[in-house]
Parts: sequence; C-alpha cells; structure tokens
Amino acid sequence: MTKFDEQYRDLVFRAIVDGERVVDRTGVGTRKLFGETMRFNLQEEFPAPTLKKLFFESAKKEMFWIYQDQSNDVRLLREKYGVKVWDEWEQKDGTIGHAYGYIIEKHKQIDKLIQGLKENPHGRRHIISLWDIEELPYMSLQPCAFQTIWSVNRGKLNCQLVQRSGDLGLGVPFNTAQYAILVHMVAQCAGLEVGELLHTITDAHVYDNHVEPLKEMLFRPIMRDVKPQLHITNRTQNFYDFLPNDIRLLGYDSHPQIKLEVAV
Repeated sequence: MTKFDEQYRDLVFRAIVDGERVVDRTGVGTRKLFGETMRFNLQEEFPAPTLKKLFFESAKKEMFWIYQDQSNDVRLLREKYGVKVWDEWEQKDGTIGHAYGYIIEKHKQIDKLIQGLKENPHGRRHIISLWDIEELPYMSLQPCAFQTIWSVNRGKLNCQLVQRSGDLGLGVPFNTAQYAILVHMVAQCAGLEVGELLHTITDAHVYDNHVEPLKEMLFRPIMRDVKPQLHITNRTQNFYDFLPNDIRLLGYDSHPQIKLEVAV
C-alpha cells in the first residue's frame, strides 16, 4: 500500500473507534482526534490514496485557482476549470469573500516565498498564512488548511502544512495532494529538489454520516503495486507559466469513489 494509505487508514480507523463524539459547527456531529501529523517523502512517491479514488484533477485545479490565479471568484473556478467544490459557500457576489486566493494576492505571498527561498534558502521565516485576522469576518468559510512553513535541508524543499480542521473523509486527502503539488512547483521555481511534506491536523475528524462508508474503505484489499509519481512536463522557473496540463500523476490506480456528503 502507499505511504499515504498506511497513515490515512490508521487516522480514519482511530477517529471512528476512539474519537471523541462532539456536536460541531455544521450540526452533523463528528468523532475527532487532536493533533495528528502525516509525513511523506515526496521523492519516494506522491501521497495519494488507493483505498478510495483521489479526484486529482479537481485538487490540482483548485490549487491553481488559489495560488496562481489568486482568486476568490467561484465563477472563475467553475468556468475556467470546471470545478464546483466551492459552490456551497458562494456568496451573492459570486465569491467566497476575502478568503484563500484573495489573501495570497493581498500580501503577494507566493512571490515573496519563492524570492525568499532563492535569496535565503536557510531562513526560518518562509511562511504563507491565510489566517488574516482583519479579513476573517469577510470570509464565507475561514481557511481550514491555513498555513505552510517551508524549510530547505541539503538542497531539498520541505513543507509543513498546518490544518486547523480536517474532514478525514473528504478534505484531508484532497488537501494533502494539493500541497504536494505545490511543493513540487515551488521547488522547481526555486531551483531545489523536493523533500518532505508534513501534514499537521489539529482537529482531525470523521463526520457521523461518513462513518459507515469509511468503514467499507477500511476493509478494502490493499493495492500493493501502486506507487504514484508526479511528473511536470514544463521546466519553467516562473510560477505563473505553469499550466494544469503540465502536471500529471503517473502510475496511479485506486478502488472506486466512496460517496460522502459535504457538511456545510
């Protein structure tokens, strides 16, 4: 099984069996764990689940919308990329408010990150934060995966993704994949190799209505021969020159999709 499956299956199992039962913001109810971290060596394989299908294209395109388009416009996400993951949070003006891409653009964060990694690779202040306190009241959903901390070691770019709230059924595999892609792109732009991705989740939870479908996933047979690899065909070092079709997931296979309802 993939390194992602090993860690993800353990997280889901422990949340279902040992997680604290709480009533959450959505009213659906969750079983939650505190302070969990998954760790991946991106040179070995791309972190993708085989126990259930990863919608790689949607994850990739939403990441482009946030970090390259630096947009909060849900209509752009739908019309340019055909992705509808933000439809439930779309406001009357067609946006998600002052969230995600809006904050990246406001503070020029991706540009500052790449420049900083080039000029001072061993600096300890390479951080992107989407948690802009002044803007929080103007967001339709405050960011879950809200911070990345970047560090260079022996010429390899490492990244810690910090997620305050992680929906293990739907959001977490999606977010891990997105930020693994981002590490590959930023590393190429900064002239570095990829290193490790740490995915830290403060509140890692399974929604009550996801428990039975995820139990099915836990007992699926392991796909032992799958070892996904990310391939970038465009060797540009300009972050804004990448196109979604330049980034491909090779050697990936999985069991079928598990249908889960989004808690809004």
